[in-house]
Amino acid sequence: MAGNATAVLAEFSATLDYHAIPEHAREYCKTVLLDTLACALAGHQGEETHQVAALAAGLAQSTESSVIGGDRMSLAGATMLNGFLITAVTMCDIHRPTLTHVTPEVVPAALAIAERDGLSGRDLLVALAAGFEITTRVGIGLDYPAFRAKGWHGPGVIGPFGAAAAAGRLLGFDADTMATALGLAGSQAAGTFAAWGTPTVKFHQCRGALSGVMAALLAQQKFVATREFLTAADGGLYNTYSNGGRPEAAVAELGRRWELEQIGLRLWPSASTIQGVVTAMFDLLERHDVASDRVRKLRVSLGKTGFDMHGIFPRYKGKFEALLSIHYAAAAILHDRALTLAQFEPARYNDSKLARFAAERVEVILDPALSGVQSVVEAEMTDGSTLAVRCDHPRGAPENPLTRARVEDKFRTYAGARLANSRVEEIVGAVSRLEEAGSVRKLMESLRAGEDRRLRASAAA
Repeated sequence: MAGNATAVLAEFSATLDYHAIPEHAREYCKTVLLDTLACALAGHQGEETHQVAALAAGLAQSTESSVIGGDRMSLAGATMLNGFLITAVTMCDIHRPTLTHVTPEVVPAALAIAERDGLSGRDLLVALAAGFEITTRVGIGLDYPAFRAKGWHGPGVIGPFGAAAAAGRLLGFDADTMATALGLAGSQAAGTFAAWGTPTVKFHQCRGALSGVMAALLAQQKFVATREFLTAADGGLYNTYSNGGRPEAAVAELGRRWELEQIGLRLWPSASTIQGVVTAMFDLLERHDVASDRVRKLRVSLGKTGFDMHGIFPRYKGKFEALLSIHYAAAAILHDRALTLAQFEPARYNDSKLARFAAERVEVILDPALSGVQSVVEAEMTDGSTLAVRCDHPRGAPENPLTRARVEDKFRTYAGARLANSRVEEIVGAVSRLEEAGSVRKLMESLRAGEDRRLRASAAA
């Protein structure tokens, strides 16, 4: 069965039916969608958002598609900008087995096609499930350690497959056309860790969304492409980007075990790998009510991956480095008892007292006994005592999931800056009842902020 994994995954996504998706998986797709919309609305505060918006505006001059929290753009422009918005402030999902953010690629592609064609909320829900499942399935077939050892970055490589699957499902592809779309998606798979530490890692994701849409639209025109991209001996994804991969893992229990449920969410902005540190810091404050002026030193221990990626920014420069910095996150939580986008504004992260505490009194330690997102936080107090907290599963991880209510609160927190309160509650309700929506266009209309801004400007005048 795994010999042509591309064909197996293509048939699955082309034929996926609403009733074949277990209720728990459907509900999780809706939770992930609402979280994604919260991240996109927050993304308007991203440092580089205006740059990607300028690029998106230059792709075409039509206005058939909605920007989340914005106005209208071309289908290509909205797909790219929405993808960037979702990841702009480092707060979106993470599929930890492949260190891949799934939603910035899949959701914009699905929203663009569903809105353009006036498809139903049920259609969108099935497409999201297909896209999430294909992205994560392609990823677990890679043999991630071998893939990572070659320097590849997951979102730009495997994200286009999920975006193409979601768009293709909405376009009504048969299995053969879907396999072609996956082949065209694979031909655009790219992105390496050479970009780490720069905003280009976020560009991998929005470009992946656009790549998936282009793959689907080109497959719709019966453009010829390989239908065996994943396992092709010469240039196939698993043989070229990895060590032959594990194609059997990509298709094992397909339709019975839902890999999309391994997609984790983030309650706070900051890099996904340090969400364990953030969780441990909040646990420390909640259990011991620690005051910042009573802490002589904070020691943060974590495994090699987290240490190598995030232990290198004791003196961060700018918002993006602050979002990646363990030193800053720990210092900010201790002093502010919060970690929202307010902590990542220049007025806060440039505060001299906070910056000095992060650089001089937060120590990040490599502990080989820890792995993944596991972390230990120790607070050495001025009275000579030490308080310690360990986190194995951060809030939002599959093992420690967020409730829908917590995600709704996250959405309200970040939607309020872009949308009227009435629209915020309308969207929360619409996502919870997504399968009842006759057309996705109404949801996208609610998500556009242009009208609200014009009304506010008119009232102010």
